[in-house]
Parts: sequence; C-alpha cells; structure tokens
Amino acid sequence: MNRYLQTAIEAAREAGAIILAGHASPKKITYKGDVDLVTETDRRSEAVIVARLRHDFPQHAIVAEEGSGKDGAASAFVWHVDPLDGTTNFAHGYPCFAASIGLLENGKPIAGVVFNPVANEMFYASRGEGAYLNQKPIHVSSVERLGESLVSTGFPTHKRTDSLNIHYYWEFTLRSHGVRRDGAASLDLCSVACGRFEAFWEFGLKSWDTAAGMLIVTEAGGNVTDLSGGPYNPGGSSILVSNGLVHDEVQRVAAEIAARPPKF
Repeated sequence: MNRYLQTAIEAAREAGAIILAGHASPKKITYKGDVDLVTETDRRSEAVIVARLRHDFPQHAIVAEEGSGKDGAASAFVWHVDPLDGTTNFAHGYPCFAASIGLLENGKPIAGVVFNPVANEMFYASRGEGAYLNQKPIHVSSVERLGESLVSTGFPTHKRTDSLNIHYYWEFTLRSHGVRRDGAASLDLCSVACGRFEAFWEFGLKSWDTAAGMLIVTEAGGNVTDLSGGPYNPGGSSILVSNGLVHDEVQRVAAEIAARPPKF
C-alpha cells in the first residue's frame, strides 16, 4: 500500500472515531444556508484529517468542505476532504454518513478512501491497484439492463426549487428496480463500486463529494462520466457513475429527459 493511501486510511480512522462519538452525543447544529447543516463533529473531523495531511505531506494543497484546508496552488497534489458526508443524516441520527478523502495529482485521482464508521466499512483504492472494502477486493455488478438495476441519486441543499432532478428521479424510478436517495454521495459511489447499485447520477456535487469515490468506482471496473457521457472532473456540474454495462442506457434515458418539457 502506498504512503498516500496509508495516510488517508489512518486519517479516516481517526475521523471515524470522532464521528462515532458525535453520533452517540447531542448534536450542536448550525446552518450554512437555509437547510445546509454543519455540526461541531464536521469541524472536529476536518481538523483531524487536515492536521494529518499537513503533517505527512506539507507541500500538498488541501481543499476541505468546512474551509480549513491549505492553499497550495503550486502543488500538483491536491487533497479533497469531506469530513462528514451526509451531515443531515448524522444530525437526525440516520446512520448513513462517511468521511471521504481523495488525492488528485494534476487533476487525476490517485488515491481515495471513504469510511462509514457506523458500519465499519472502509472503501479504498489507489490508481492501478484495484478497489477494496475492508481489505477484500470489490467489483461492480454484472447487471446489463437498467430495468434490472437498483440506482441512486441525490438532491441539492442549495436552490432546491431550481433543481430539475425530480424529473429524472420520476423517470428512472419507472425504468428500474428503484431509485434510492440515501443522502451521502461518497457512499453512493462506493455502493456502485461494490455492486449494491448499478448506477448513480447527481447534479452540482463538490469535488470533496466525488474525488475519492470516483477512483474507487473505476478501480472496481466501473465507469464515471458526466451525464452527457463526457469526461467528469471532480466538482463538475453533473456526474454519472455505473457498472459500465448500463452506462449507455442510463445516459440515453437522461438525454431523453433533458430534451423534453417537464411534466410538472
């Protein structure tokens, strides 16, 4: 295991202990917007992760959701950190949340870790070395049709009335075994990587939501693009993740939805 991945796993474990302790305690909640929550646990988790990354890789840049990252514009290496993906779930006691840590070199993912401390599930990958869940190799599913697929998506916390994703949700619900909306994009990507979901799409995700998970998916044999099938860069306007086998079909359905007037 390379040193980047080792550090990320260790940092995720430390953050996971903080998240678990916070999960069992009363929550102190503040707001970054009308409905965008942040808790003291978010900040404590981020502080631990950022401190470890700064210690081990002082020349690297860090982009962290709660703003405690490190400017390093000259560095080819940039860490993207979501210290608590699924904060709303966490605040309500719904056990679907994770710490996500991804490293990009010149814009390309080279190491990624997503840790769900409640389930004690550590997903991780490094470029060219496969994807793993708790030290066991994982692979995307072999389902070939959207009609036999379980898929997932998410909805924004900002400008929710402007989001058209409800129309995609409606259509994909009718064309698949169902659509899940669990509220933690990093875990949705990992669920594609280990074969629980066949596909995931969403709009407006930040780089820290996807930098780790997209590598885990591709190293598990899956495909990551934007919703039109073009290249996806962390922080892009849309993302489509799949087992590869249903990718073209999902993309075609998405194009049909985008081309017609909304039903409601």
